[in-house]
Amino acid sequence: MRISLCNEVLNPLPLAEQCALAAELGYDGLEIAPFTLAENPLELSLTARRAIRRLVEDAGLKVTGLHWLLVAPKGLSLTDPDAAVRKRTIAAMQQLCGLCHDLGGAYLVHGSPMQRRLPEDDPQRARDWAMAGFAAAAEAAAAQGVVYCLEPLSRHETNFINTVAEAADLVRQINNPAFRTMIDCSAAGLTEMQDVPALIEQWLPSGLIGHVQVNDPNRKGPGQGEMDFAPILAALAQHGYAGDLGVEPFIYEPDGPGAARFAIQYLRKLLP
Repeated sequence: MRISLCNEVLNPLPLAEQCALAAELGYDGLEIAPFTLAENPLELSLTARRAIRRLVEDAGLKVTGLHWLLVAPKGLSLTDPDAAVRKRTIAAMQQLCGLCHDLGGAYLVHGSPMQRRLPEDDPQRARDWAMAGFAAAAEAAAAQGVVYCLEPLSRHETNFINTVAEAADLVRQINNPAFRTMIDCSAAGLTEMQDVPALIEQWLPSGLIGHVQVNDPNRKGPGQGEMDFAPILAALAQHGYAGDLGVEPFIYEPDGPGAARFAIQYLRKLLP
């Protein structure tokens, strides 16, 4: 298992400094939020993409994947009643698959809770719109050789896809190997009826889990709350998980670099 740091934790440091610090701390890679790269990351030229990849790899890291996909450009939504907005959103999702490939990443994490929220007046129609968008993203991911992961999020964040079971049902409907779900420990701790090790026990053998993010339900980094990550990592190892662990705190204590340092030290001690 590689440990990857979600790079917005180290914002507003320039990317070169993010890479140097993450490597110094002992991370294997960066999980990149595209909005940290440019105001409109979709407009990054191939030359710029290659330069970013080279910068990361020269530091001894890898771009493991992308997350926070629909923050930039602004105004995206899979469930907006305006067909033009939905068309732009689907195009962005498809283009982000290309960005992930060009940066050397293996997966994309589709959280973006507000951009998938279901309206109260006609939720089924919005679900159908979202399904069409995810199916198109899956095709783009397959073409680029990456995996597009639908992230279950807590009910505090969105009213659409809150559990791994709900995400897995949608993944099965789309039926594309390049489209999977994932486990976010923070969201799972807030929403699932099972604890995370039991969730891993149930779902990892299914082949539907494409990624794991490690964070506490209190929104801080792993080890900075009540969730015990030792049995989580043990369950992943027991079931042969060989993917990445994305460290994604939202509350940085004492600050971004300090949270990143604490998380990697905590996790390294627990890994088998």
